[in-house]
Amino acid sequence: MSDDVTRIVGERDLADTRFDAEDARAALRDIVRTRRFDERALALQRRGWMSGYPPFEGQEAAQVGAAHAMAAEDHLFPTYRSNALQIARGVPMSDILLFRRGFPEYHSDHEIPVFPQAVPIASQIPHAAGAGMAATYADEDWAALVCFGDGATSEGDFHEGLNFAGVFDAPTVFFCENNGWAISLPEARQTASESIAVKADAYGIEGVQVDGNDPLATRAVVEDALASARDGDPVLVEALTYRRGAHTTADDPSQYRDSDPDLPAWRLRDPLDRFAEWCREQGIVDDGFVDGVAEEANEELAEAVETAESVPRPEPEELFDSLYEELPADVRRQREAARAVADEHPETYELDR
Repeated sequence: MSDDVTRIVGERDLADTRFDAEDARAALRDIVRTRRFDERALALQRRGWMSGYPPFEGQEAAQVGAAHAMAAEDHLFPTYRSNALQIARGVPMSDILLFRRGFPEYHSDHEIPVFPQAVPIASQIPHAAGAGMAATYADEDWAALVCFGDGATSEGDFHEGLNFAGVFDAPTVFFCENNGWAISLPEARQTASESIAVKADAYGIEGVQVDGNDPLATRAVVEDALASARDGDPVLVEALTYRRGAHTTADDPSQYRDSDPDLPAWRLRDPLDRFAEWCREQGIVDDGFVDGVAEEANEELAEAVETAESVPRPEPEELFDSLYEELPADVRRQREAARAVADEHPETYELDR
């Protein structure tokens, strides 16, 4: 594992990188779009529009950088906080909003190769390793990128997934957004290792660290990792970032988090402000760029909310539609019972969720 944290912002000019001005503008554009999504989704949850929501403010740069690094055919295995990565990849905002209202994730029937969000911690990691192995067996040229937080590295699924990938040369990139917290538990209570990336050594694969608040550095590192994975050499990427908000809307970080954490300034600073400032210094964008993109994002969000609200609420008995090809008699009775309960208590089932 390299001892260096890869970084571009604050250390190099754009001309000294593999990227051009449009790459930087595209990254900043998606960071602004996804920040506005996060802010709007949080506001919607607070007024009861959806039951719960996991904010990702502060992690947009890491997710956007990883999304822009992926080839069209690469498969994404997201966790519940990977909304920015999915949006930057092309998943419609309305799909993610509908998922938070209890609908299937793929209402728009898009063809982006992304698996369902994993809410259980780390359960998606073995899935990604297995999918990578399947790609190898099928002689297909794509890699899997699986996202998770630092808390997931305490789960057995993490170790099993990395071990399988290492043994079977699965084309998989393990993308850890180390935001410093696993709900209320700080990183120091998760592991005694000097880093998350160093854990790769135990499984015979490469581990690298990147400044997760730097979208171009993250993109560069993940691009290289995906290229390595497609050649049969899986990689663990640790993107160092910071969770600026709560774990979820059911969490109160003021109960456990110090307002002045012992972390470097680059990790604590707002990645949107930091990258926008660097882009202006590089002459990539003007002073009105961020505000202009934010206005466009507001229009995109308004359409996404309208789309989500236009989808009819499913009937209770539809719960069984995807379970059986032909419904058994006892399930038919359960459907009838569910319908009867809904008819008997219409005031309950007419609530706008």
